[in-house]
Order: sequence, then C-alpha cells, then structure tokens
Amino acid sequence: MSAGTVDSARLPPAFEDYADESLAQAPAGGTGKNGLLEATVARAGDGPTRLIRDRVTVPYHLTGTLDTDPARGLATLVAQEPTGGVAQGDRHRMAIDAHSGARVHVTTQSATKVHSMAANYAHLDASLRAAEGSYLEYIPGPTIVNEDARCLQTVTVDLADEAVVVVADVLVPDGLTDHEPFGFDHYHARVEAEYDGRLVCADAVDLRPDERDPRDPASIGEFSVVGSLYVFAPGKDGPVSDQAAKATADTHRPALEPLADAIHDRIGADERVRAGVSRLPADAGAIVRLLGHREADVTELLRDAWDELRHRTLGVGAPADRRY
Repeated sequence: MSAGTVDSARLPPAFEDYADESLAQAPAGGTGKNGLLEATVARAGDGPTRLIRDRVTVPYHLTGTLDTDPARGLATLVAQEPTGGVAQGDRHRMAIDAHSGARVHVTTQSATKVHSMAANYAHLDASLRAAEGSYLEYIPGPTIVNEDARCLQTVTVDLADEAVVVVADVLVPDGLTDHEPFGFDHYHARVEAEYDGRLVCADAVDLRPDERDPRDPASIGEFSVVGSLYVFAPGKDGPVSDQAAKATADTHRPALEPLADAIHDRIGADERVRAGVSRLPADAGAIVRLLGHREADVTELLRDAWDELRHRTLGVGAPADRRY
C-alpha cells in the first residue's frame, strides 16, 4: 500500500458503496483531501525522545515536538489541521512509529469536526507501531459528527514485547448545527491490535441511525456521548530479552487486574456516566467504555482513567491539556 492511500480491502461493505459516489468538486482523496502524517521517534538511553523522521501533506501540519510532559523523556506531537474540519471525500492517514524505548504522546490541536455530506464519506486512519519497551499514546480530541455525515475511523496497532500503547476516542453525535443527536448517516469506528503476529483486540462501534436507533437500550440507550480508552500492554511469560529490559528501565508494564479494578473504583460510581472496564484476552490489555450525556463529563472521566494508567506505568499523571 503506497503512502497516503487506504487499503480498500479494509473498508466495511457500506463504505465500499459510498466510495463509488462521485463528488462535484475535487475528487475523493484528491489534492488537498489526501492528508498524510508520518512520524518516527527514537530515544537513546534515558535521554529525551526525538523526532527522527516526518512526512506531512495537506491538510495535516506538524511543527515538531513539545517537551512539556511531566514524564521523563516523553515527547508530544500535536497534529494540526488548518482546514477547520473534515469534509466529504477526505482521506486522512496518520502513521506513528516508536522505536525501542521511545516515549511519545500524540494528540490533535482540537476536536475533529466532521462536516455534513451529500455524497461519498470521510476516512480517518491511524497506524501505530510500538517497538520493544516503547510507550505510545494516541489521545486525539473528540470527534464531532454533523448531520448527514459519513465517517469511518480506523486504528491499527502493532506491538512488540513490553510495549505499551494507549488509544482514546470520544464520539459527540450532535454536531455543531441545530439538529437532533445522531442525525448523521453512518459512523463506524474500529480498533485492532496485534501482538507477536496474533490479533489481540478487534473492537468496533457501528452506528447507522436510519437503520437502527442508537438510543435503543441494547446500544447507547438514553446517552448521547460515547468514550473509549484502550490500553494495550502485552508481555510474554518468563524473562524478557536484554533489549526489552533496557528499553523498559523507566516504564512499568501495568498489572492488568489491579489496573482495571483501580480504574473502576475511580470512575465507576460517578452518576454522570455509565462506565465499564474489561480486560482483554491473554492479558493483552484492557478497555474502558463510557456513556454520558455531556462531552465534558465523558472526557473528564476518560482522562481520570488515563491518569490512573499513567501513575502505574510512568509514575506521573496525565499532562495538563493546553488546547482549550
């Protein structure tokens, strides 16, 4: 697959049909609509994590790294989009590669606004690769989906021994216009993770309001905002390699059962949301799912869960959010 393109074999069938719809303006995935952000980070010993390679095309923009995180040696990447939102036919791809022992936090400048559409769809794709002993966070702002929009979000994670990857997602379905929540056409978000050549997680949120009301009790019920936090922290039994041991000298792979219990104890009783915490099979990680009425509440409690993980993994809490 060439850089900046999306493998059509990964598209859900409905989105394959949407892709056949032509656009009156610039073609889908054309100039200015085929965004690419590739970044590779590396770290030597206990020094800072450095950006050693990057490639960016419009509408993405990257201004280097920030060293404001309280965690030692952890760099922050902020993906900027000066276009103001995601439109029909947009194809945005992000690929982050963390070398052995590197620590990086990847976020966006603000919420991602998916605008109303008349044809085709928008695809937001992120590919995360974490080498031995690395720590990689992908914590973008919320995704705001407007009326009649079609949005496909895909995240794929490839982990090596003793790596930790954290992924967050918050769906806000009432958009920025005056319409009822869940007025979009189709929203599909999928997260898949592989470790040692084995699929350890495949999770999807697929909402098609015209076919089934998301407020059905078996789906989202009375709530309107969905938040998810994925913690991938697999490890093999027995001694780790010398390379992995060196890479993880200041990162601690969390014990998953105590982590899940601690997160549930911290956020589970909050009456503003409904919260669930589950461990992945084969001790590969954990998933936190939140349902709430307000984006601010879901984001706050998702941040609390992330903060708990950081204390157990990096020895420090979540960094201050300076975007707002």
